[in-house]
Amino acid sequence: MERVVTRLYVEDSLSQGATVGLDAAGAHYLRSVLRLNTGARIGLFNEKDGEWLGVIEGLGKGWCSLQIEEQRRKPTPEPDIWLVFAPIKRSRIDFLAEKAGELGCSRILPVFTRYTDVKRINRDRLAAHAKESAEQCERLSVTTVDDAVTLDKLIEKWPDDRRLIVCAEFGDAKPIAEMLTEILVKEPDAGQRPWAVLIGPEGGFAEEELEALRRLPYVTPIGLGPRVLRADTAAVAALSCWQAILGDGGMRPPKGTTPVTVA
Repeated sequence: MERVVTRLYVEDSLSQGATVGLDAAGAHYLRSVLRLNTGARIGLFNEKDGEWLGVIEGLGKGWCSLQIEEQRRKPTPEPDIWLVFAPIKRSRIDFLAEKAGELGCSRILPVFTRYTDVKRINRDRLAAHAKESAEQCERLSVTTVDDAVTLDKLIEKWPDDRRLIVCAEFGDAKPIAEMLTEILVKEPDAGQRPWAVLIGPEGGFAEEELEALRRLPYVTPIGLGPRVLRADTAAVAALSCWQAILGDGGMRPPKGTTPVTVA
């Protein structure tokens, strides 16, 4: 199968023979950034239709039309893992949104805790990073970015069936690998259920916040080792552990846009 270098997420339905038009931003990216011309082939994807090969039929300033040729990958289910985090400074929150996408988060939820320093986030910028991350890492879906809420509001509306891993910097908490392995032994299908990871602010949780979280029936406190990690590092570490033990970290890596098949 032909390997394509450029992949674009599109919300339009994808099917053989269909024509898809890109918005002005997508057209500008292909025309002015990548310098592509009519006849160039790119990958088009979304979570509903999978990935398809598209051929540029026409390309101009602010517009682009593509003809859909063939399906390259069928839609596949992904682990349902959210990242909940206290906002951090700009360059590092951008990094966090990007890496959450690469690590398979279905949703990221900024939350204001007592010691959160950053009081505003640019949701559109984070969503753009999440989309670009999906296009580069072979995902078929894009991480959803929520508006920021307070911790109290988050808990008030939390779905009871979604388990929440709280990364605790103090108190009684088992190491994450030990805890997740225990859960997997008891519940072999645990990774097929909804989960979330909560990372506190740079100043840590207030003691009463952490104690209130521990009392919730869906919360599992975990530790990330003896070192104090920056918030973005803690998020990457926790998500990596979850994917390795409960998620899709045991799957073979793809080859280009063609999944590896083991005979």
